[in-house]
Amino acid sequence: MIKNFTKKKFAGLLLILVIIIAFGFGGFGGGFNIGNQNNIAKINNTNISTQDFMNYLNQSGLSEQVVKKNIDNNIIEELLTTLISTTLLSLEIKNLNLKMSENVLIEKIKKNKNFHDENGKFRRTIYEKFLLTNNMNAPIYELKLKENALQKQLFTYISSGAKSPNFLVNKFFKEKNKQIDIAYVGLEKFYKKKNQFTDIEVLNFIEENSDKLKQDHIDFSFVKITPQNLLGLEEFNQAFFDKIDEIDNLISKNIDFNTIVKDLNIKPTLKKDYINLENKETIENKIYNSRENKIQILDYNESFIFYQIDVIKNKLPNIDNLKFKTQIKNLLFQKEKYEFNKRILEEINEKKFTQLSFDKLGVNGIKKIKLNSIEDYSTFEANSINVLYSLPINSFVLVSDENKKIFVAKILNFNQKDLPKDLNKLNGISNQASAQNRNSILKSYDLLLNQKYKVVINDKTLDRVKNYFK
Repeated sequence: MIKNFTKKKFAGLLLILVIIIAFGFGGFGGGFNIGNQNNIAKINNTNISTQDFMNYLNQSGLSEQVVKKNIDNNIIEELLTTLISTTLLSLEIKNLNLKMSENVLIEKIKKNKNFHDENGKFRRTIYEKFLLTNNMNAPIYELKLKENALQKQLFTYISSGAKSPNFLVNKFFKEKNKQIDIAYVGLEKFYKKKNQFTDIEVLNFIEENSDKLKQDHIDFSFVKITPQNLLGLEEFNQAFFDKIDEIDNLISKNIDFNTIVKDLNIKPTLKKDYINLENKETIENKIYNSRENKIQILDYNESFIFYQIDVIKNKLPNIDNLKFKTQIKNLLFQKEKYEFNKRILEEINEKKFTQLSFDKLGVNGIKKIKLNSIEDYSTFEANSINVLYSLPINSFVLVSDENKKIFVAKILNFNQKDLPKDLNKLNGISNQASAQNRNSILKSYDLLLNQKYKVVINDKTLDRVKNYFK
């Protein structure tokens, strides 16, 4: 079965370039070959065969054991994505007729400081030692070096001319460094307090959300194992860890918890109808959070915990449980807070939130500040600052601070600064503006590639490759 390869696989192609370069010099000889030439992928009219993929995998620096261990973590798909990206870049390089002469390639090798002696001179013996150490031969290394250099040349070609002209540098500086006068009102005082929710409201919430609020209650037994209670020693030694391994082996043989504990001569602790409502760092909560494993030995704070889950019941906690009631009130508070903020946001988006609305919210509570630049995080967090700097005067917006408190803010005025005359500062600003310009160009290039190339994957062949490693 052939399917369209999702376009978002190529979003961030520039990031994949880093992966390509990272893999480029790993390599190990031999290894993978399933002897199958079926196509695993296709880019427009260019086929990528199974053997192409295996060859790429052989050069990736990954052992067969690593691939097998991560087969369920989509390692094959990730490697295939990277191979597709490199192939796509090669097609672009060929299309643009970008080339590198052998002399330039040799010069790059000779200038690599990794192949220089203590006097800074290139030594062939050091170069050959590098190849042997990395289990590569010269043709493979030089091919990878050439590919990487051409890929860099491609992105330099795409973003060439990205140096911003003076008027854009000036615009960039003024946008990032303008001072903004802000008026804002905190919304905390409008939220219903947690202790104001009545028992009726709590009961109604539980009734409406009973299925979602059901939680596992467990009966379990456990022992805490230390060198002292196991061997009568104060310090860990090999005998202690051998004993822990022995317990682990008994568990794997399905030996009963009580039988093992009886031989250890340690009295177990029993817990009935236990539920983790506070998520504190305790032995009981660690066991509760590991309840999918009915019997297990865990490492815990310079000791080991050996436990067995006897019963698991999924039910609502008792309403008389103070911790549960507190948890429900916290949920009610968050729900009320969310709905209040949502209502304000909807009014702002629908242009129904006016100066009168703002004044009414802010009676005796409106504060004013001046933001000095887009990097002024003294009052609001970074994402909120970016939003504030993107809006016109008289805009209303919801923002937050580093403590996640929510505010309604209004942009009162802008005050733009002039470019500094200091040449060093001016050059730095120019470089920042050009970097932003390059990023925009490269993002546009990503979109262009998505439109220019159609990538499809052969699912059956991909599954066959994955099965090879299972």
